[in-house]
Amino acid sequence: MGTLTAPPSRAFLSRVRSGGMGGVLFLGNNWLTQSNVKKITAKLQKAACTTGEPLLIAVDQEGGIVKRLSWAPPTEAPADMQSPTDAHAQAAATATALHTAGIDVDFAPVVDTPSSPSNFLGTRAFSRSRTWNASMARAFVGGLQRNGVAATAKHFPGLGLAGGNTDNGQIEIDAAMWKLKQGLLPFQAAVKAGVKLVMVSTAIYPHLDTSRKPAAFSAKIIQGILRKTLGFTGVTVTDSLTAPAADATPHSATHAMLAGSDLLIWGSESAAEQGYLSLASDAASSKRLQARLAQAAGRIRALKTWLAARGGPSCS
Repeated sequence: MGTLTAPPSRAFLSRVRSGGMGGVLFLGNNWLTQSNVKKITAKLQKAACTTGEPLLIAVDQEGGIVKRLSWAPPTEAPADMQSPTDAHAQAAATATALHTAGIDVDFAPVVDTPSSPSNFLGTRAFSRSRTWNASMARAFVGGLQRNGVAATAKHFPGLGLAGGNTDNGQIEIDAAMWKLKQGLLPFQAAVKAGVKLVMVSTAIYPHLDTSRKPAAFSAKIIQGILRKTLGFTGVTVTDSLTAPAADATPHSATHAMLAGSDLLIWGSESAAEQGYLSLASDAASSKRLQARLAQAAGRIRALKTWLAARGGPSCS
């Protein structure tokens, strides 16, 4: 995904027209005003349709402290949502606002289960109860997707036991296997609810993968736990690959793709562009990588078809 922190430049639009990205992630807040977001998304999709294929356009619209569109729902932080009915209504209103603005993917809900009040997620998480979080995850996913916006359960396999934010440092979650597996219940609920995307964290989980690879680079976690054990068949998306643990991995885009990450995101446009170029270069001499790219592209195109059938972008 390309990354935008301001209206797209000519160079950015040129990359879209050349097919150099399959989606765009909006970051920041101040520039995403209600009056210009729809114009920007329309301009991006017009450029994308030069190649005959629309973009995925995504934001982090969780509610509370993580809300890119200040003028749009959710009007409550996840921790303040009172019931599954409330979560569903908040998500439905969010989907309506995003859909009107030309945004079709919400990188929400957070379904991690914090182990203590001091966990860095704070009010971004629904609660410290995995059963409550499972109910809220089902409701929020349903509210978004029944109104034409793809939901994203994050941050698999869970950051509830993390001692800090993976965006700020390399985080290792050295908890016992049984404790890690307890935190999977809300993800399982989201998968059963038909969630279209799952975001994979860049934390390290030694008890889930002894190779100590960050989750977004771990086939054991993505292919084994998420796909085989939980039965997820949709699009996997990485957490930011500019996070320290991911950034320290040479050829990070290639390693993430080979592990089973379908959609790759970075925290800056320069990093996203470099990641694309690195991936394209590596693919030229690797049939294994070419096969994985084709598989990932197939899942992403299936998601775009699902969105188009619900009034989302198309190039017909």
